[in-house]
Amino acid sequence: MAEAFRGEIYQKVDAKARVSIPAAFRAILAADDPLASNTQRPRVYMVYGGKKRVFVECYSKFGADKLAEDINSMEDGSDARIKAELNLMTRSIMVEIEPDGRIVLPPDVRKKIGLAGEIPEKSEVVFAGLSNRFRLYRRDVYDALFGDDEEDDDVDPLTLVGRHKRTG
Repeated sequence: MAEAFRGEIYQKVDAKARVSIPAAFRAILAADDPLASNTQRPRVYMVYGGKKRVFVECYSKFGADKLAEDINSMEDGSDARIKAELNLMTRSIMVEIEPDGRIVLPPDVRKKIGLAGEIPEKSEVVFAGLSNRFRLYRRDVYDALFGDDEEDDDVDPLTLVGRHKRTG
């Protein structure tokens, strides 16, 4: 991965379900996609699986390949692998970014974030950077979840970094 997805960026969604991918995110998606230099159309992999999720998890080509590799390393036929394959591979879609930087949100993605059917005027989504991926939320859902997170507790988030490292 060339760079990390950072920040929370608010973007409008038009009546045709088109949204602009933030420029900084497009640059990362292009850098992580070997075909993008030929086509000028980087790809974003949008995962809409997971019943309890109110967001869509988005990966670059490199990130999607890493996710698939991690799933492939799981025990064949195990309940965990079957669940991971269904929710992270089957319930996902690859979308090419148009030369103007926009995508049309696919129907399953719109349904997942609560923009199914006719899209209300002034609809917005939030692109929330998470280092190696980003999440796409409907703005009101994101604001309800994280709008007042400064009040949650007295722990400085920086003190948590390094405490919970992955194993294996």
